[in-house]
Amino acid sequence: MLPNLSLLWVVALVLILVVVLDRLLFTPIVRVIEERERRVAAARDLAEQSGARAETAAAEVESKTAAARAELSRLLEERRRRALEHRADLLARTRQEAELMVAAAAERLRAEAAEARAQLGREADSLGAAIAERILGHPAA
Repeated sequence: MLPNLSLLWVVALVLILVVVLDRLLFTPIVRVIEERERRVAAARDLAEQSGARAETAAAEVESKTAAARAELSRLLEERRRRALEHRADLLARTRQEAELMVAAAAERLRAEAAEARAQLGREADSLGAAIAERILGHPAA
């Protein structure tokens, strides 16, 4: 018994259709999918590299920021120390000037007191002479 020729035609047409669909449809679709997978993988790699570079840059920025903070802290501490030294120097000079002024004022006061005693002594002598002259009626010798 001979197989039916229509079955052979169907098998032949199916094979031809498979070959045509493979070349015209499946192969280009597979190529597009593979190209898309390669691009996605490349984009993923690029994103990972960018992320790594961003992390490195962030760590570098953090390191530089910490160094800048430390330098700023050191500078502020140095300025504070110099300001305290300047303040102490000003206080010492002011105390010294005040002590000199007090000593000068005390010396002037002593001199003025001595001058006032001498003046009082002279005035007492002249007042005593004037009183004696009034009482005696003539100048006392």
